[in-house]
Amino acid sequence: MSTHADPYGIVVGYDGSPEARRAVEWAAAEAGRSGSRLQIVTTYEITWPGAYYAAVAEQVDAAREAAEAILADITAEVRGRSAVDVYGVCAASSAAATLLDLGDAGAHMLVVGNRGAGGLANLLLGSVSQQVATHAKVPVAVVRGRPDPSFGPVVVGVDGSASGDSALGLAFEAARERGRALVAVRAYPADHTDEAAERAALDDALANWSGKFPDVPVAQLVAAGRPAAVLVDASRTATLVVVGSRGHGGFTGLLLGSVGLQLMHHADCPVLIVH
Repeated sequence: MSTHADPYGIVVGYDGSPEARRAVEWAAAEAGRSGSRLQIVTTYEITWPGAYYAAVAEQVDAAREAAEAILADITAEVRGRSAVDVYGVCAASSAAATLLDLGDAGAHMLVVGNRGAGGLANLLLGSVSQQVATHAKVPVAVVRGRPDPSFGPVVVGVDGSASGDSALGLAFEAARERGRALVAVRAYPADHTDEAAERAALDDALANWSGKFPDVPVAQLVAAGRPAAVLVDASRTATLVVVGSRGHGGFTGLLLGSVGLQLMHHADCPVLIVH
């Protein structure tokens, strides 16, 4: 199958795990709301030395057939219960590399579960999910938390950074598509006493986007505390949390800030990381 990405498509990774199934369900709903095509990606990778010898061709074929079978099942399931334009891709490569390549090829969002079939039970976030969320150049949704986070507002972290402003734009879009309110959150150190200045900064950040999305109700939350902790707490009643990939205070060499990483591990609803 081709690994060509629809320039307006949503790409979701699937490996047969319950977490990946939830990611596909979320991605299908997102594609339905936005009118996007949905591309479901399943990969298989033979890394042991014997894979390079003809004698084990049947094992390679078996791996491919197993991957194609689970891909066919989930694709048929999505087609059977929604009107989303969906197609599948089965690739003989690593999952993270394939998803990142499709992001580079033009997909407008990548979607991953919080842990795949290969993860250990005590790992909160799988290596594939973290690699994709860290290195992608397009927004990445990590589907985690409550089984059906269909209620509550869209929550967005606001810190005045460039990626934070991009996150605001996508958060407004997400709120409008869902018919939800938007809660804009700005956190500041507990020993910082100028709360009025923080509220003014939040007002400034919202002004441009509120004018572009006048139909989206907006609430503001200015809170003392660590941004990650404040946003994790807000996620308990949210349908989606949106943050920039790296905000103020991070080292420029880091591709994903600590707030995004902590949300990917601890949020109680899906998290959208905006690069």
